[in-house]
Parts: sequence; C-alpha cells; structure tokens
Amino acid sequence: MRQVYDLVSDDFAAVNALIPRQLTSDVNLVEEIGRYIVDSGGKRLRPLLVLLSARALGYQGEQHLKLAAVIEFLHTATLLHDDVVDRSALRRGRATANALWGNAPSVLVGDFLYSRAFQLMVEIGRMDVITILSDATNVIAAGEVEQLQNIGRTDLTEDAYMQVIGAKTARLFEAASHTAATLADATAESNDALRLYGAHLGLAYQLVDDWLDYAGDPELMGKNAGADLAEGKLTLPLIQTLRAGKAADRDLVLQALAQRDPDQLPDVLAAVGRSGALSYTKSQAEFQAQRALAQLNALPRGPYRDGLTTLANYCVARLQ
Repeated sequence: MRQVYDLVSDDFAAVNALIPRQLTSDVNLVEEIGRYIVDSGGKRLRPLLVLLSARALGYQGEQHLKLAAVIEFLHTATLLHDDVVDRSALRRGRATANALWGNAPSVLVGDFLYSRAFQLMVEIGRMDVITILSDATNVIAAGEVEQLQNIGRTDLTEDAYMQVIGAKTARLFEAASHTAATLADATAESNDALRLYGAHLGLAYQLVDDWLDYAGDPELMGKNAGADLAEGKLTLPLIQTLRAGKAADRDLVLQALAQRDPDQLPDVLAAVGRSGALSYTKSQAEFQAQRALAQLNALPRGPYRDGLTTLANYCVARLQ
C-alpha cells in the first residue's frame, strides 16, 4: 500500500493540507472536535480512491483535491453520527468524540462537516458531481436508519444485510470513484466501470470489517471484539451461523442476541467458528473484491490502474 500512496503523494499531501484549512470556524469547539476526528489515524482510503480514479483516467486539473476532501468530510460526519447512535467509546484505538465531548456536540459537528462538504461541492461547480453526492448522502442516511431498524431482528436475511451495507458503506466508496470519473469526463464505459468498482470494493471492505468483528485481534482493530453482538446487530457471520449452524449453536446465538450479555461472547465466537460462518463471510468478501477487480479491465493500463488493483487486494488482505 505504501507504493499506492506514493503514486499520488503530491495529491495526497495537498488534500491533507486542504482538510484542516476547511475546518476553520469561529466556534472553537467545531475546530477542536473536527480536527480530533479527522486526525484520528484513518488511512483515508476513500480520498485515496478519488485520487487514483481521477489520475487513472488522465485527469490533469486540481478539482479532484477538493472532491477528495468532500468525500473525507462526508465519511467523518457519518463516523461522528454512527458513534453517537452506537454509543461507541472507542474507534481506531482512541476515545470517540462523543465519549470525550458528549453526544450533542458530536452530532452538531457532524452536521457542520456535512455542510462544509456541500460548500466544497459548490466550489467544484459540477452539477453532475453534486447530483451523485447528494443522492449518495441520502442513501447513506437511509441505510443507517434501516440498520437501526434491524437491530435485534433475528430473521434478518443475507439479502437484507447486503442491502444495508450497500447503502451505509459501499455507497460512499461508489460515490468516490464515480464522481472522480465524472470529473475526468470519462467515457460512459469507464464511468460505469469505476462506479461499479467502488460499489463492489465498498461491499468487500464492510464484509471484511464484519468478519474481523468475530475473528480479529481487538488491539489491531481498535475496538472490542463482538461489538456488533453487544449492539444487537446481525451481520453476515451471525446470519450464517443462524442459517447453517447446529441447533445448539443457533440457540446460543439467539440467547446472546436477546440478552446482549458480554459474558456470552466467547461461546458465541466458538459457535460462529464451528458453523463455518467465518469461512463463508471471507468467501463473500473475496467474491466482491474479484467483482471490483474485473471492472478495471475497462480502464487504460498504467500505474494508477495497478494502484486500484492493489487497493482492492489490500481490502481482502485484512482477512489473513
């Protein structure tokens, strides 16, 4: 991945310089919380996706830098809101903004970031880009509501789960690559290919995250294992356990979901492992990554297309 970042090192440095300049406000708390969450150690994969996509199509302007900042602000705003909804105390190994400043300031700074993102969209001045991003933010918000509505539902199907993660996670990946292609005035074929690449990449990324919740090292993840279980969220490992596990394991998972007892987590992790659900989730993540990679055949050969290939492979490499 270091070589991928090096491909767009100047662009990436410019985006990293632009972000704090766009966080200025007369309200000190806005800057304090905004900078805390933006500087919280994320890899900025979504802005990276913008930069690689634009350069892969030969874009030579500078508006992709603002577009990358827009995508990062939209992502950061959703993180602030998600942590409040989930009552999370830890993200990327650090205390969440809501744990430090409270729920109300976190929500309101999230709103500030959304509005600043739209101000930057206007500066870019492309109505086609604004349309894609405004549609995406609406879908993401609806996806978050749908996920909230699904909490505790033990009859959640895999199709319904895929619909939720397609909205709340994959849609921003899709918007990142799609808007970059649109900004570069790509051909219809390249535009559609990059849109689908981002969508499948986002699905793969979320599937891996959900796999890690039951199979990952909490210290590497920066959050507690089984966090989704404690919140009553059914992700694919649990859905598959309830579908394919033995009766005793299904009963154990159902009881744990009903009680949300952290003491039951070791037993649930064992049940998920016995059911083959982790292998199944891993295979679905790899399938989505392959679908993303297949889209790159429509792009011109070159180092930036190779970078997009590496990015997709990195997402599933976290399964190791």
